Amino acid sequence: APSDSLICVKCCSLIIIKGTVQLEYLIHSWAKMSITSDEVNFLVYRYLQESGFSHSAFTFGIESHISQSNINGTLVPPAALISILQKGLQYVEAEISINEDGTVFDGRPIESLSLIDAVMPDVVQTRQQAFREKLAQQQASAAAAAAATAATAGATTTAVSQQNTPKNGEATVNGEENGAHAINNHSKPMEIDGDVEIPPNKATVLRGHESEVFICAWNPVSDLLASGSGDSTARIWNLNENSNSGSTQLVLRHCIREGGHDVPSNKDVTSLDWNSDGTLLATGSYDGFARIWTEDGNLASTLGQHKGPIFALKWNKKGNYILSAGVDKTTIIWDAHTGEAKQQFPFHSAPALDVDWQNNTTFASCSTDMCIHVCRLGCDRPVKTFQGHTNEVNAIKWDPSGMLLASCSDDMTLKIWSMKQDTCVHDLQAHSKEIYTIKWSPTGPGTSNPNSNIMLASASFDSTVRLWDVDRGVCIHTLTKHQEPVYSVAFSPDGKYLASGSFDKCVHIWNTQSGTLVHSYRGTGGIFEVCWNARGDKVGASASDGSVRSFTHSKCWVEMTLRESVNKKHTCHIASCGQS
Repeated sequence: APSDSLICVKCCSLIIIKGTVQLEYLIHSWAKMSITSDEVNFLVYRYLQESGFSHSAFTFGIESHISQSNINGTLVPPAALISILQKGLQYVEAEISINEDGTVFDGRPIESLSLIDAVMPDVVQTRQQAFREKLAQQQASAAAAAAATAATAGATTTAVSQQNTPKNGEATVNGEENGAHAINNHSKPMEIDGDVEIPPNKATVLRGHESEVFICAWNPVSDLLASGSGDSTARIWNLNENSNSGSTQLVLRHCIREGGHDVPSNKDVTSLDWNSDGTLLATGSYDGFARIWTEDGNLASTLGQHKGPIFALKWNKKGNYILSAGVDKTTIIWDAHTGEAKQQFPFHSAPALDVDWQNNTTFASCSTDMCIHVCRLGCDRPVKTFQGHTNEVNAIKWDPSGMLLASCSDDMTLKIWSMKQDTCVHDLQAHSKEIYTIKWSPTGPGTSNPNSNIMLASASFDSTVRLWDVDRGVCIHTLTKHQEPVYSVAFSPDGKYLASGSFDKCVHIWNTQSGTLVHSYRGTGGIFEVCWNARGDKVGASASDGSVRSFTHSKCWVEMTLRESVNKKHTCHIASCGQS
């Protein structure tokens, strides 16, 4: 440190003293600094979760015993690790920019360091030397520059004044015409045509969660939107038009018994699903319990047989069974009426990640062990096992007819399977990064839209969504407006539209026939989940900033905005041709 500055050995704050003036470069605290491995591990764990590395987060959480720490995750803000790294980076930048006499180099901010540069001693020393040389050059030429400036001050002032005067109709930002130089170099969100942006009055922002909201799902018969969060609660939001108090919420607190009392579990709610008639909501939690709630928020049953976090759960169509998948490598069929486990299936050799019913008693499960098992209630071994993926299988979905099973993996492939053969029917390779999730369109045989062709949508960490013609095994549309990993896709009930949600904070709505973007909504947090209500006129979205969003999507509104867009472009074309 400079001779007239000091560094607090307790908090590492750099304090510069010059005369009687004391300048604190960083916020100074004399409190004793304490860093524990539990705290570091928790911040890394949360970073992995927030970045979408759910499987890595799980593995790290187990090995570092996160569940045994006494840290209340609901009090830790999002992006905490990034925030503290940025502050450390600012400290290194401040340290580099200090002269030996305690002054700042030329009073100007130093150029940005990368995080890797900041931990490389050679880079830091080289940067310090470069600043010293620059300072010496500035001091050597200062007198001559001042003299030259004084000699030509009159002419220069006149010229500059004329150059900086905006022309008619041109605005300036920070002295630059049209603000061209006020924009930074950071990656910018993709520009979206204003005609497709969803206006604020079409969106409802629901706040109440105190941590990330990982999942959301509409009630199948009414406008009740359920959400699950890292604050150890699920919530039911009433968005029915006849609701007396607007968007009310029911808080479903996930508690565990300790010392004869119910206390918050402080564990993430990882999954939720409504039964087919919308009377019951099932939730799965990182505390290892599944729970059944009534639509008015009362706890009906607690299902406890898993020996670790639950990653997925689904009601069967009949509504008498619930299926869950856990980190304990097992899947369980539960009796929804009694809350008892009907059968546990211990066939995977690693955590089970997803499950999906083929019919009321048969289901498929996938795992980080790269295998897919098809199991049936009452059978003590899988009725079918599909192997072919070379990395973790993230999601599986049966088509509406129950004839084909789709799977997606970290191996960047999408595979289609049939119970009639052991090898995949199609091995679809087009994504350039991991495929996170997949959804079948509600069209074709066995649906309410039998005359429309069936499609499959895949969402990837390569920031794209792809629509597939499964019969031909070809990609028919690649949807490329997102700028970050896409975590969720959902078809409208008629299959004509697809909603996609990404960590770029955007929800896009696409026309599935043309592949065009028809609407776009930008929120304030990364999007984890998107879903449609039963009528197809509302889209729900859950976000990393703790918010839940709902916005209106009506066919008439889409047609109106599309007509306005076409008319505007037609008018502009006529004007440019001199015919208006």
